[in-house]
Amino acid sequence: MYRRSAKGQLSFENFYLPFSGKLSGENRWVKLAELIPWESFESEYAEQFSSGEGAPAKSFRMALGALIIKEKLGTSDEETVEQIRENPYLQYFLGISEYSDKAPFEASMMVHFRKRLNLEIIGRINEQIVKHPIESKQKEKEDEQSQEEDKEPPNQGGVAQMRDE
Repeated sequence: MYRRSAKGQLSFENFYLPFSGKLSGENRWVKLAELIPWESFESEYAEQFSSGEGAPAKSFRMALGALIIKEKLGTSDEETVEQIRENPYLQYFLGISEYSDKAPFEASMMVHFRKRLNLEIIGRINEQIVKHPIESKQKEKEDEQSQEEDKEPPNQGGVAQMRDE
């Protein structure tokens, strides 16, 4: 049996967002963003640009993030930019603080991102990404051990027995 919807065409203005306008921490792009040490390579990336000439460069996070998105989704440069434009999770991954339906850069910028982030830099970034969770887990263990040491030891004494005389 089929029941026809009385609502007719769905209007995007009335489209319900189940996450109440907030991003879910369980999304794969949110989780991946937490794993990448964005700040570790920002200075090295910034050294490639002159201090006062030309238009401001896109951030390291945007450049690397766009290349990661392209590889993970297996898309062309044009399709990558379109995916970013349409998806708030991808925009968050790139370090954009709020959703915009405008593309953050032209597809031709992907060529520049690839030139600026060569294979040697990408290799070092991959090493840091792999190391980052391991170092975090080691720090958590050290913190737990430190907290255990700070606790008062349990009473180790014996029970004194009194004798009736």
